[in-house]
Amino acid sequence: MQTKKVALLIFALLLSVNSLWSQAIPSEDEKIPYFTTFSKNAKLSFGDDDFVQIVFFVVPEKSNDPFYIRVYDPDNGGTVDEKANVFNSKTKFSFYGGKGAHSDKAAQELSPKGNYKSGVFIMGKTFGEDAALDGNWYEFGPFNPKEGELQSDFKGYVFKMVVEGLDGDDGNLYKLFLSSQKEKNVKVEGSNSFYYEYTFRLEEKAGYVGHIYPYVTENVIEVDISTFDYDNAGTIRVVSVEKKGEMFASQTEGVWAQVKFKIEKNEIGTSLDIQFINKKEVKNNNVAVYITNQYGEAMPFFSQPIGGVPKYKYNIKMKPAK
Repeated sequence: MQTKKVALLIFALLLSVNSLWSQAIPSEDEKIPYFTTFSKNAKLSFGDDDFVQIVFFVVPEKSNDPFYIRVYDPDNGGTVDEKANVFNSKTKFSFYGGKGAHSDKAAQELSPKGNYKSGVFIMGKTFGEDAALDGNWYEFGPFNPKEGELQSDFKGYVFKMVVEGLDGDDGNLYKLFLSSQKEKNVKVEGSNSFYYEYTFRLEEKAGYVGHIYPYVTENVIEVDISTFDYDNAGTIRVVSVEKKGEMFASQTEGVWAQVKFKIEKNEIGTSLDIQFINKKEVKNNNVAVYITNQYGEAMPFFSQPIGGVPKYKYNIKMKPAK
């Protein structure tokens, strides 16, 4: 667990000097349109392996102002969500803070097992089909920052949202915003969000590129990217300060697949840009992803890349003049 602790320390340092991150989740840098959470009777081939999404939020320790979690299109139905036959699904959004919300190891696991709903339950709501919420925002809150779990490594209070697919077989597509205001999206200065497993929708068009950003910490020498149901229509490309674009093929529907690659010395202390590239047009392509290091430890990835979006650095060798 040493590498995970180092990751949190680095995140805290960067968080203290960068207070301008937006709290749109997924973020603009990710180019991912929606989270996807299917209800528990859905086929695995739809792209959700466990029907649960956990999102963590960090609010700066010095923050005293109330905040809100705004959810775009939380209902099941209408134009955004994915219908299996007829809309018959329910999705539960639950918000937690307090001791153990993040520090409990079950909350950081790659599958929702054991005490993953750790911490203190603050607020929740279950959504079915609701035309009034289709394509609109719903607000949870207000929340007192001090209701979270104080994590010194993050220099802030950590909260989590657990999103569960209940009865039904449809896919709920939604996005989140950590906002200082109830009625509109206004960022909370100095905060961010992260996940250990991420289930999301890719855009349909050919040539589209989605991104996720794990951070490489000290002692990491190998990274293992696990993808679930990344259909045979795309390519995974890894870009970093050392990698111009290492390519991996996508896999078949409804199964987990892994790709591994070595970490170079200059990649320590930077983010990786894991890209999902559509080779052709694909409809309803939902993908689940998690990333581990050589120890099998889950690596959190942040909605805003730590240290910024990585750019390949060309090594230009100078020849002496004759």
